Amino acid sequence: MRPLLALALLGLACGENRTFPQKAAYQPEAVTPLACLPNLDGKIEAGELKAALDVPESLVVSPAGVRRTVDLVGTVDAQGRRTWDFATDYADDQLARISASALTGKWFAASFPNGQYVAPVDLGGGLLGVYAADGASLLLLGLASSKEAPPEGKTLLVYTAPVAVHRYPLEVGKSWISAGVVQNGLIRGLPYAGRDTYQVSVDAAGRLELTDLTFTQALRVRTRVTVEPAVGASVSRRQVSWFFECFGEVARASSVDNEPLEDFTTTAELRRLGL
Repeated sequence: MRPLLALALLGLACGENRTFPQKAAYQPEAVTPLACLPNLDGKIEAGELKAALDVPESLVVSPAGVRRTVDLVGTVDAQGRRTWDFATDYADDQLARISASALTGKWFAASFPNGQYVAPVDLGGGLLGVYAADGASLLLLGLASSKEAPPEGKTLLVYTAPVAVHRYPLEVGKSWISAGVVQNGLIRGLPYAGRDTYQVSVDAAGRLELTDLTFTQALRVRTRVTVEPAVGASVSRRQVSWFFECFGEVARASSVDNEPLEDFTTTAELRRLGL
């Protein structure tokens, strides 16, 4: 067969020249960037400690009334690096799930016109703190019972001026004192007036080991609250917390009432972030 005839016959056999479409390359689902990413710069800015509303947080907690022995000092190695070991897995630990929520719709919302959100003060959720953030500080505006008419009577404590729970940035060496005054308040249905004084200091940084997590650069924050009612004896309570960028508070040891030692060794409550 002649070459030209062969080409003609081949053209007749194939028909019209066609181009088949190419399938697009696989595109994975876009990864949502993290809202906050720790930069381990030794301090916690306001943007690294924002409340996440309606996001549950799991805490491993000592049972009510159970005391734990703790080491708040920790150990320091030859390079000066401090470590706190809170990784003991206690058989009787319990799991608490808490979350912050919007102030809107709460029975006490009108009493806190500048409030932004609420968070549980006690792990049972019966008492809520009302908070606001202004970029420079995290402010506690007061406290209220979660229900308007609980069996024990409602609580409503509005500070005449907010208390600075945090002043940013949180960093070692920072300390402050802030006081909140309550007038015409209610505690469990009974009239109350008094002053709450918060003494706060950020005094150390180091590695924090928990049962389920380890934080390489946590800040130790000490808070002593002195409650002075108009009627009755004053009471002080110590709280030592560890904070980590973007995670917030990841561990807390609370003292018994009127604990004299800054580095107390027995807790009224021990809570840790965990599963």
